Amino acid sequence: MTTDGFLNLNKPAGMTSHDCVGRVRRLLKLKRVGHGGTLDPAVTGVLPIALGKATRLLQYLQHNKAYRGTIRFGLTTATDDLEGEIIHSRPVPELSLEKVQAALPKFVGKIEQFPPSFSAVQVGGKRLYELARKGETVEVAARKVEVFRLEILDWRSGDFPELDLSIACGAGTYIRAIARDLGAVLNTGGTLACLTRTESSGFSIEESLSFEELELQLQENKFSPILPSAVLGHLGAIVLSPEYTKRWFQGQRLPIPETPIGGEEESSNHPPDNPIPQHPYPLQVYDRDGNFLGIGQVANSETSTILSPQIVL
Repeated sequence: MTTDGFLNLNKPAGMTSHDCVGRVRRLLKLKRVGHGGTLDPAVTGVLPIALGKATRLLQYLQHNKAYRGTIRFGLTTATDDLEGEIIHSRPVPELSLEKVQAALPKFVGKIEQFPPSFSAVQVGGKRLYELARKGETVEVAARKVEVFRLEILDWRSGDFPELDLSIACGAGTYIRAIARDLGAVLNTGGTLACLTRTESSGFSIEESLSFEELELQLQENKFSPILPSAVLGHLGAIVLSPEYTKRWFQGQRLPIPETPIGGEEESSNHPPDNPIPQHPYPLQVYDRDGNFLGIGQVANSETSTILSPQIVL
C-alpha cells in the first residue's frame, strides 16, 4: 500500500490538530505526516492530513474553507467560545431573528477583524494564547479577511438565543471573532457555542473519515490515500513528454508552449470562468502515463515560457 497522498480526517472534539497528526502517524506507522489548517481542540470536522511525500504539497492546497457553527447571544467569554471564562452574561429574550438578519450583511465580503485573544496569531514571536494565559494584554492590528457567504440555518429564541450559520470564507478568518463582533453590533454580546469545519483545502466533510473508520479500513487493508490530483485541480496541469520527464527528474528548467496542455484538454490551467493567471504560477506536472511528478512554476524568460521544478516527487 502506498502511503503518499492525503487523508480527509473528521477531527473529533477534544484533540488538538497536533494530537491528530501523532495518532495518524502511529496508525500508519509513518514518520512524515502533516496537517493543513489548524483546528481548535473544541472544533470538529475536516482536517486535511498529508502523508509521506505529500507533506511537501500542503502549501499548494486551496485556502478557502466552510463551517457550520452556532452563536449564542447574551454571553461574552475570554476566548470568544464556551471554552473560556465568562466575562458577561445577561438574558436577551428581546433579540429577534429580524434584528440578526439586518446585522449579518456587515460580515459578508472583505472585512476587518481582530483575532481572539486566545489564538495562534504571533506577536513579537509569541502566540497570543501564550500571552493571554500569562495575563498579558497586547495590541493586535485588525486583519483583512473575506467572508463569501453567511447563511442562516436555524434560530432558537429564548433568554440566550442561538443562531445556526453556514459560513464560507477565506484563509485566516476567525469564526469566533464573527460571533463576538455580531454580538457587539447587536449590543447583546455573543460567543461561539460550537463549530464544525465542513470544507477545507478541497476536502468535504461528507467524504471524511473518523479515526474509527480509518482504523477499520486499515484492519481490512482497504485504506487508500487520496491522490494529489484529486485536490490540486485548481492549479491546472501540464503533461510532459518522455524526454521532458527525464529532464524534469534531473531538475532542469524546461521551455514550454505559452499555453500548457492539461491532462485532458487544452488550457486546463485556465478554467473558462477564471482569469488567466499571471506569471509566475504553479502547475501540476504529469507524465504521459498519468503519473504525478510534482509541482512546477511557470514564468516568462526573455525568449520563452519556462517550467521550473518546485516539488519533484
